[in-house]
Amino acid sequence: MSTPTAPTPTPPPPTCPASGAMITVGPVEPALGHRAVVLKLTNCRTAPITVNGYPDVAVLNARRRTMTVTIAHGTSYMARDPGPTQIRLRKGESALAAVSWSNTVEVAEDKASGTYLAVARHRGERPMILPVDTDLGTTAKITLTAWCLKFPN
Repeated sequence: MSTPTAPTPTPPPPTCPASGAMITVGPVEPALGHRAVVLKLTNCRTAPITVNGYPDVAVLNARRRTMTVTIAHGTSYMARDPGPTQIRLRKGESALAAVSWSNTVEVAEDKASGTYLAVARHRGERPMILPVDTDLGTTAKITLTAWCLKFPN
């Protein structure tokens, strides 16, 4: 005779931050020493929100301290930058941006590796802390695309 199992509780839905912008991150996608993650910003409040330009991103170490990293805006090996444009998102609509980097070792020194990304819709807004392992090699550089509805081909 089988023992009845208790149903697995469903986790509560995430709370919408005061900004109205819930940000999530996809898995790290690797390609020939290059890496990228896609950021997804979803409007989780009733009123429309606007995104314009590039997300505000910082790489954090395991202690959640900001690392010294060069941040460039534009196209990388992993993602084409559509350029900044104003996007209005109604409730439930999303915008995307890509964060990419190379695991390049240029000199014999310590490699930079981050554990988290701090991401906000724009500068001055409180960031969300997302777990992302970034193996930046010795270049300590990331490239960001602008927010877009879909990436250009």
